Amino acid sequence: MTIVRGPAVEPNSDISQIARAFVEARRTASPLPAFPGPIPPDLPAAYAVQDAALALVGQHAAGWKVGRINPPIGGVDRLAGPIFADQIKAEDGAAMPIFANGFGAAEAEFLLRVGRAPDPAQRRFSMDEARMLIDAVHVGIEIASSPFAGINDHGPMVTISDFGNNNGLVVGAAVAGWQDIDLNRWPVSLYINDAEIGFGLAADMLDGPFGAARFLFEHLAARGIAVTPGQWISTGAVTGVHPVAIGDRVEARFDARLSIRCTIAAQ
Repeated sequence: MTIVRGPAVEPNSDISQIARAFVEARRTASPLPAFPGPIPPDLPAAYAVQDAALALVGQHAAGWKVGRINPPIGGVDRLAGPIFADQIKAEDGAAMPIFANGFGAAEAEFLLRVGRAPDPAQRRFSMDEARMLIDAVHVGIEIASSPFAGINDHGPMVTISDFGNNNGLVVGAAVAGWQDIDLNRWPVSLYINDAEIGFGLAADMLDGPFGAARFLFEHLAARGIAVTPGQWISTGAVTGVHPVAIGDRVEARFDARLSIRCTIAAQ
């Protein structure tokens, strides 16, 4: 796996200024008309922006989103961003905010809960090793939103820079007996205002939800970030990234067994 630890950040560097601009725009729910600085040239620089923003926010991540990089960059085909505790709701029909005049989308995802922290010295994980660190699987909806409306139009360096474009997580019901179920074969649909606008299988998402967990454990180890029990992993958009507007009603359905809903509100 490519090491993504960023360079040391000077207070007046481009990295610091980009991080401060995104954190302030999120804090005040103010739109950014353009990316606030030079676009980071590579993954280490993009994660340096994310690290600087995490330091400014001063919150421990209660979870991590994993998204896809397509086409891959230097063999890296996924990206990560933090999810904060006040953005996670375990409530069917929860009101989930997006940034007005920014970017907003909803994604149907399998959510994995970390049951046991990995060995801090471990840098590589097999699929089985990653799976053994998980103690629950839930269905859910990730809310992707950024004050910068063009966040998904300029490549993964921009997406990574603003917390991976995450703005919340709706945790739905637990999948009973997940250890003996092939979640990759569950059909997943996403509805907006009662119209189906996305359908897919986790099997089409690289190596599936547990592959996302394996990526994240290796990725965070490379960045020197500890994984802690109870953290959530939002494993990737099964049906795609679907734009939403304030007032929309969103529902994700999983194998006609489980569903989770939310409404879209203003940040």
